[in-house]
Amino acid sequence: MPAIVIIPARFASTRFPGKPLCPLFDKPLIQHVYEKTVRARRVSRVLVATDDERIRRAVEGFGGEAVMTSPENPSGTDRIAETVLFLQGSGQGIRDTDVVVNVQGDEPMIAPEMVDEVIGVMDDERAAMGTLMKRITEGEDVANPNMVKVVRNAEGFALYFSRAPIPFHRDLRDGSFSTAASHFFRHIGIYAYRKDVLLRLSKLPPSRLEEVEKLEQLRALENGFSIKVAETSFETIGVDTPEDLERVKKCLSTSL
Repeated sequence: MPAIVIIPARFASTRFPGKPLCPLFDKPLIQHVYEKTVRARRVSRVLVATDDERIRRAVEGFGGEAVMTSPENPSGTDRIAETVLFLQGSGQGIRDTDVVVNVQGDEPMIAPEMVDEVIGVMDDERAAMGTLMKRITEGEDVANPNMVKVVRNAEGFALYFSRAPIPFHRDLRDGSFSTAASHFFRHIGIYAYRKDVLLRLSKLPPSRLEEVEKLEQLRALENGFSIKVAETSFETIGVDTPEDLERVKKCLSTSL
């Protein structure tokens, strides 16, 4: 099924103000994300949802489509939900069963294939949401709370997401995860939603586990929404800080 992709992008980042417009080689960061996303085969439309005129002008300047949203949105999910309601109110609505994809505006290494993979997850009609995971290969990443882990059931649906090492390996008595790293999977924060699910989620208050772990996807699990998780072989690096941007530059330089 074709899907619409909405890329949330705000200017006022605490750790990296102006991040979407920060230059990466000869383009702003947001342009890299946009251009990678529009190359996905299963995408029918790509929009940037922003609360800042500078970002809107930049997106339209490189030929992209942008929608202005409220600066009061507490999360990217809320910004995407507002965009869907705007499209609906302006006669550009989509059906409740259509798929909306959230591609983070700070993922310049996102592969078009990853977008297609997360849309493909939604071919399973049981899935209210879809997302991706990648096998962890380095032991130090297992214990890193900034690298979110996920465990699935036998049919590929998420059981839980956590900053802690899950599943717990009782036999690792020395505390080292290096020999068992391949049993762990890192969550990659790209999401596909059915439209009605997205709008329902945006109206729910933060859940107990969400507030403890600071993971928004736990709101969906706690409220009974099924999240199907596909494994990807592609790697990506999110840009949260200027240091992350330098890491991305090094990775992209080696592939040029």
